Amino acid sequence: MEATKKDFSTGVLKAAWLIALVTIFSKLIGFIRDIVIANGYGTSLVSDAYFYAYQIPALAIILLGGVGGPFHSATVAVFSKIIPDLSEKPSEKVNKLYSTFITVSLLAFTVLGVLFFVFADKIMALIVSEGNPELISLAAKHLQIMTPVFIIGGIIGIYYGILITYKKFMLPNFSPILMSLAIIIMITLVKNDPSGIVLAWATTIGAVAQFLLQFPQIRKLGFKFKPNLEIKGNHEFKNLMELLFPAALSSTVGQLHVYVDMFFASCLMAGAWTAIGYANRIFQFPVGILVTAFLVPLFPIFSRLVADKDFDGIRNYFNKGVGVLFFCSIPIIIGILTVGEDCIRLVFERGTFDAESTKMVTEALIFLSLVIVPYVFRDSITRVYYAFNDSKTPFVVAFSSIVLKYAANFLFINVLGMQISGITLSHAVVTCFNAILLGWLIKDKIDLQYGRLWKNSWKMILSGVVSGLICWGVVLLFKGDTKVLLALKVALVSVVCLATYIGMNLLLKMEYCEILFDRLKGKVMSYAKK
Repeated sequence: MEATKKDFSTGVLKAAWLIALVTIFSKLIGFIRDIVIANGYGTSLVSDAYFYAYQIPALAIILLGGVGGPFHSATVAVFSKIIPDLSEKPSEKVNKLYSTFITVSLLAFTVLGVLFFVFADKIMALIVSEGNPELISLAAKHLQIMTPVFIIGGIIGIYYGILITYKKFMLPNFSPILMSLAIIIMITLVKNDPSGIVLAWATTIGAVAQFLLQFPQIRKLGFKFKPNLEIKGNHEFKNLMELLFPAALSSTVGQLHVYVDMFFASCLMAGAWTAIGYANRIFQFPVGILVTAFLVPLFPIFSRLVADKDFDGIRNYFNKGVGVLFFCSIPIIIGILTVGEDCIRLVFERGTFDAESTKMVTEALIFLSLVIVPYVFRDSITRVYYAFNDSKTPFVVAFSSIVLKYAANFLFINVLGMQISGITLSHAVVTCFNAILLGWLIKDKIDLQYGRLWKNSWKMILSGVVSGLICWGVVLLFKGDTKVLLALKVALVSVVCLATYIGMNLLLKMEYCEILFDRLKGKVMSYAKK
């Protein structure tokens, strides 16, 4: 156990820091992309059309094929168990499985891509049923341009999985930058684009660039693609499909939640869906960094520990990993609740993104902050299910919450009269439901012994409440709304939040804070000696 603890504090945390640095850079470029889009299109019918249409290719390149998606997860879960030595070229057996997986994925996604292209207008009319004809027609044009993104999404996910299996963590987390750069460059070059079509073309070009960046590294590792459909009697491919298919259905079901939101958002004010999208991007900026940084290196470890039947190791890694994620999540919630609107004004409010746009995004973001803790728990425990080759349970849980999602949206929007906040509040309710159910059902496979995690969580919550009250007091000291004052307020609240929150956790001897503090202190001491 001591060896496991030491391995956690060195191997996983070291990988997490490196991945976090790359992810921070990627998220910063993505943030600049969002600022550029907001400056050019604001929260309008044109931006709504793009973001409505983008949800379909996003299913492939982010949910299915992204880091943490089913294609990536299935590849890691299976390939990490059949590649005994990462320093050697893959065997013929491994290469054949790789080629079969790529072939089947290409065929399946190409068929779906063609269907999306041909029936784009009908698909958008179904999803945005409450939208006006102009919105539906423009969204259909965007979707047709972006259908190639759908075709290559799964392939990129397989590449991600192989690279991470070989402990090549940086490239998968770096490559999404290419799509952001493509959008930034093309919007900058094309000055007059009232239809927003340049956004769709830039998205497609960026996705192709991601594929081209990954491909040479895959070849360098020794993987060679030779099309084949040798499925019958292929035990490893069967394992891939048994894990992938329910996981893909689960992600698709998760996307159905988004389509339910799109349906309700289409009957709200123009720009509502864009505002929700911006709020989600702001939310994903810090939370996505945390989840990616810790869960990417942890997932292959979960898979190997399951193969070794080392259940104590799984408990140790899970509780410490989730504990660190919880610890880092609470200051983010405090920041959103105290200076979230000020941050939006500072970063986005320029060009066609006006004060009303700021108000809309803030409304969505406040309620979205309630999702953070259950979100990181749900994503963490889902990796444990995948490590046990069980993607059916997450699928069943996600599927069972569709009715809850629709009912919550109907209650908050149609009955209680809430606007944008009704959609993000329903998202919080559903995420909590999924997290609790997944956390309870895992007992059939392993007792994760949450006792230490909950004990430390109460210390975090107490520290967070104290820190939040102090930060709110700091906010009340500021009068005026100039850019300089807003920047000073955000900076001061951030410093006060971190100082009081960390100080309280150390005072209460919160275990996961001490792990990070000791790790940081060790780094500082080693640099000081140099």
